[in-house]
Amino acid sequence: MQCIFASAFILYCLRIVFELLDKFYLKMAFGCIKFGLLKIKKYFMTQKQIELVKSSWSIISTIDPLVVGGLFYNRLFEIEPETKKLFRESIAERSKTLMATLSYIVSKLDKLEDIIGEVHKLAQRHTTYGVKPEHYIIAGDILIWTLEQGLGKNWNEPLQEAWIECYTILSNAMISAADNSAKEAA
Repeated sequence: MQCIFASAFILYCLRIVFELLDKFYLKMAFGCIKFGLLKIKKYFMTQKQIELVKSSWSIISTIDPLVVGGLFYNRLFEIEPETKKLFRESIAERSKTLMATLSYIVSKLDKLEDIIGEVHKLAQRHTTYGVKPEHYIIAGDILIWTLEQGLGKNWNEPLQEAWIECYTILSNAMISAADNSAKEAA
C-alpha cells in the first residue's frame, strides 16, 4: 500500500515539475520533434530504462489480456468508481485495447518521436471520453500497481522508476496535447 502511495506521490511531483517546465522545455521539445531536431529518449529515458521496460513488458505481454486488463480496470473502478462512466466498452474489450496500445508504445520506446502524432490523437480521443488530467495520475498509479502484480518477484526499484518515467513522458505528452486542443477549440 505504501508503494502505491509513493508511486502516486512521485507521479504527482513529476507532473508538477513537468507543468512548470512545460511552458519552455516540453513545447520546445515537441515542436522540435516535428522537424527531427531531437529525440525524446535522449532527454527523458535512458537506454537502460528503455531496456528494463521492454524486457518486463515481454513478460507481461505473455499474460492473458483479460487478466492484466481485469487487474487494471477493476482496481481503477475500485479506487475511482466515477471513472466507470468514461468507458463504453466491456472490460474484455478495454483490456485488449490496453494491451495492444501498451505493446505498440513499448515497441516504439527507441523512437518515441515516430508516434508523437498518434499520442496526440489518443489524447484527443481521451478528452472526448471525459478524461481529465487528474485521471492520468490515477491511471499511472494503477498501471504501476498492475505491472508489479504481474511481475511479482521480478519487480524492483529500477524497474519501477523506468516505468514511472515512461508513463510520465507519455501522460504529460497526452495532457499537453489535450490542453493544446482545448485552447485551439476555444
